[in-house]
Amino acid sequence: MKVDILAIGVHPDDVELSCSGTLLKHIAMGKKVAVLDLTLGELGTRGSAELRTKEAMAAAKIQGLSFRKQLNLKDGFFENNEASQRAIIEVIRDCQPDIVLCNALHDRHPDHGRAAKLEADACFYSGLVKIETNNNGKKQEAWRPKAVYHYIQDVIMEPSFVVDISDFIEKKREAIMAFSSQFYDPGSKEPETPISNKHFMEAVDSKMIIFGRSIGVHYAEGFVASRYVGVKDLFDLL
Repeated sequence: MKVDILAIGVHPDDVELSCSGTLLKHIAMGKKVAVLDLTLGELGTRGSAELRTKEAMAAAKIQGLSFRKQLNLKDGFFENNEASQRAIIEVIRDCQPDIVLCNALHDRHPDHGRAAKLEADACFYSGLVKIETNNNGKKQEAWRPKAVYHYIQDVIMEPSFVVDISDFIEKKREAIMAFSSQFYDPGSKEPETPISNKHFMEAVDSKMIIFGRSIGVHYAEGFVASRYVGVKDLFDLL
């Protein structure tokens, strides 16, 4: 299935926390959007891989994604090698996204920055015709996304651009809370983590408010581009 946007996250919930408002906005515009999780998040302190998968699929339904796929690379120990790149390339060639959203270029969690490089490399190599891949025995055509952007995660970075998501903030919160095992629950007996703290969601909101204020809206999500962002005319920047 061809999609307009493919958002990739190394862990289930990376996408929801960082760019699901943007995905929801474009789905409302009639665009087809999909999510690719590189791992099952099996090293997460809370919950389990099986539970995280159930939560991920619930979040996908809330957002109205065209599909969500999980690769099951090794959480924490995946490598930016041929096998990992090929797994991502097969998905890119299968759904032929025009835009790919990737993990943060660097972040508190070391997986995020490593995944960002892996994902961006796969986007480039997906366009090389001499790299051959197959889907269910059928040779895939080379495909390179027109644009690759990195969403901002725990560490606040200066964005290349921000997207107004004010109309989709409640639905974004709903998608995030589909991962209920990971966030604040006063009745939970599991260990506390940096994201299960009761103030964590305040930090998520604060970041969106800061980005939004810069363009005169209530909430926005920020993205970093590794190359120049082109526009057709100046009015695209209003």
